[in-house]
Amino acid sequence: MKKAIVIGASSGIGRELSKILSKEGYIVGLVSRRIGLLHELGDSLEGEYIVRRIDITDPEVSMNFLTELIEEMGGVDLVVISSGVGNINENLDWELENESIATNVVGFSAMANVAIKHFMQQKSGHLVGISSVAALRGGKAAPAYNASKAYLSNYLEGLRQKITGLDGSITITEIRPGFVDTAMAKGDGVFWVSSVEKAAKQIYSAIVSKKSCVYVTHRWLLVGWLLKILPEAIYKRL
Repeated sequence: MKKAIVIGASSGIGRELSKILSKEGYIVGLVSRRIGLLHELGDSLEGEYIVRRIDITDPEVSMNFLTELIEEMGGVDLVVISSGVGNINENLDWELENESIATNVVGFSAMANVAIKHFMQQKSGHLVGISSVAALRGGKAAPAYNASKAYLSNYLEGLRQKITGLDGSITITEIRPGFVDTAMAKGDGVFWVSSVEKAAKQIYSAIVSKKSCVYVTHRWLLVGWLLKILPEAIYKRL
């Protein structure tokens, strides 16, 4: 059977994607800090699952726990890193900035490191990272969040370059959501808000198609293009 681990499965995109993977025949490893929510999710799934509490902001411990989970599952075909935090931080509260860095940069890197090494060893596998349209430019409302997603994007690109030319079949997919109806869709000016269900379906489609980078929903590709070409003199006034 196909086997997947979803890191950040307790809520939002990770939770909904776990349901889809289970329905599609995957044995799913459900990972999050909130163990109670994982058990609730597991009870609703159609197939087999394993629950593990992992706090990715503690990188050394979380890397060991993820390695142990992969070994317990007898290897995995897919690892989705959906854990992430984002806070509107107009006052530059360091606690909020540091939370974004610890989770979206350090924690993400630790989980991706374990996953890609496993895939390189077994010469197959698929790593999926949930980034954001915010990765394309800096943002005054949440500077660390935008910067952390830019790091995530570049880290995945670096890993993709590293596996190029290796024997085997390894895929790395970056997902760039716009606004999705989760706790992270905050602040004024929120538009084109997708349901979690629609976003998860498009992400699963990208996994099946083994895409390198996908905007969710697809209309956000236009916003991404505009952000890339917008001159700094105009962008900084927004």
